[in-house]
Amino acid sequence: MRTQVVIIGGGPAGLLLSQLLHRDGIETIVLERRSRDHVLSRIRAGVLEWGTVEMLRAAGVGARMDREGFVHDGTYLAAQNRGFRVDFKAATGKPVMVYGQTEVTHDLYAARDAAGGTIIDEAEGVMPHGLDGDAPHVTYVKDGTEHRIDCDFVAGCDGYHGVSRGCIPAGVLRAFERVYPFGWLGVLSETPPVSDELIYANHERGFALCSMRNARLSRYYVQVPLEDRVEAWSDDAFWDELRRRIPGDAADRLVTGPAVEKSIAPLRSFVAEPMRWGRLFLAGDAAHIVPPTGAKGLNLAVGDVHYLHTALAAHYRDGEDAGIETYSERALSRVWKCERFSWWMTTMLHRFPEQSTFDQRMQEAEIAYLETSVAAQTAMAENYVGLPY
Repeated sequence: MRTQVVIIGGGPAGLLLSQLLHRDGIETIVLERRSRDHVLSRIRAGVLEWGTVEMLRAAGVGARMDREGFVHDGTYLAAQNRGFRVDFKAATGKPVMVYGQTEVTHDLYAARDAAGGTIIDEAEGVMPHGLDGDAPHVTYVKDGTEHRIDCDFVAGCDGYHGVSRGCIPAGVLRAFERVYPFGWLGVLSETPPVSDELIYANHERGFALCSMRNARLSRYYVQVPLEDRVEAWSDDAFWDELRRRIPGDAADRLVTGPAVEKSIAPLRSFVAEPMRWGRLFLAGDAAHIVPPTGAKGLNLAVGDVHYLHTALAAHYRDGEDAGIETYSERALSRVWKCERFSWWMTTMLHRFPEQSTFDQRMQEAEIAYLETSVAAQTAMAENYVGLPY
């Protein structure tokens, strides 16, 4: 087989890149290691920057999002069980959209299927070759048979544990990482959300977040030690702990119910440099991870796709390679700014094991300053709704 761009990874980053390139007349083949059912069963975050919303619309996959998504003009922050609102729309002119990553992936699969796109699921042993030359190719095994795809470029959208990043020589690749000493215990429940917008809560017992997927599906989190086990947390214990950490008025109106899904996720900050080597480009979690506090994971991947799509479109349409040559630098400039914001949100809102009473008061003072400072709220809002591409 031959195509112009092989995309490794059938998550939202890979599918969106494939869809955008298709609309520019550029051929792609997507290779996904897992089954489609598995990909669509993943529970992921659902806060979309406004730039992400506009990108999905431009890709022709925004119709259901616009019908079913929830536009949020702001968010709530809390400390010492008392909250206040940051108005994104007033500060920046832009809101965010709450629409689950799983739904985004559904919409992208539907669009690629409708366009006759080639997506090969359960592709095993995927391996790029010849990335430092002019004629790369990718091999994979399907149903026990090895296949080869010749191509012009390879896009590694295969996540943190994927094969793509490891193809960059060790002497070239640099990794930067911060592993946080706690995790998020998350519960999905078929209950109405406690608030019309997200609530981020700092508490001396630890962080809490009240989020939602839709009008009847809520997502809640509490910070827990990394060594905690899901099995040790009954539903009642989770709801009791959540009530302790959020504002009193929210705790009073919280509707509880059985957990549909319950899991503990570790938190880390990670960046790999460069994001391009030869004919290989990294995008999304293959190149960087952010803690979920700032809602940047999927949105950062979409930013990478923007830079990569425009670079490849210019190459094929105009023979212009400046975008390809500068892809890594442009993407990383935005990545590091978003990493900073996610790190700031995480350190302001979480309880660290070595934290003293002084440190707790500093966090509370930071949040109190946010409550009273237009400049501080504007800075937060600009980062939350999404920095420009």
